[in-house]
Amino acid sequence: MFKQVALKLYQFSSKQELPISLDEAWQFLTDARNLKLLTPPEMDMTVLYGTERGMYAGQLIEYSVKPLPFFRTNWVTHITQVKEKEYFVDEQMYGPYTTWHHKHFVTEIPGGTLMEDVIHYRLPLGPLGKIAHSLLVKKKLEEIFRFRESALINKFGTYQKP
Repeated sequence: MFKQVALKLYQFSSKQELPISLDEAWQFLTDARNLKLLTPPEMDMTVLYGTERGMYAGQLIEYSVKPLPFFRTNWVTHITQVKEKEYFVDEQMYGPYTTWHHKHFVTEIPGGTLMEDVIHYRLPLGPLGKIAHSLLVKKKLEEIFRFRESALINKFGTYQKP
């Protein structure tokens, strides 16, 4: 007899105001070649495949990434939805998570663009995954998004409310 183990669904969200136009934000954020700029250097990210064309629904993008110092993996994401200059969604097909569903939203605001991310994810290994989340994964996601925020400020400057 098989026993089904329910894996916890975690959520992570982030918001950042950028001092650039919606067009500029969309162009930058939908170019997978820019992911390396937004990823901490110690993760040693390399985009392997999928940057030949602009973003579109159905696109597959493959990366090599080191999420932990002792662990390198390939990660394949599938762009499942794109609504021009509003949002796009990527889902992991292969990689370190059991489930990864990442919604990227951009909204024009006075003097810039609001960028929002909502990620739902599950970890493998049942109870060990819960422990890994508490000890490593949650902190690593927060660190990645802090790095990304800093990288975007370095590239585009700090948003100033008009």
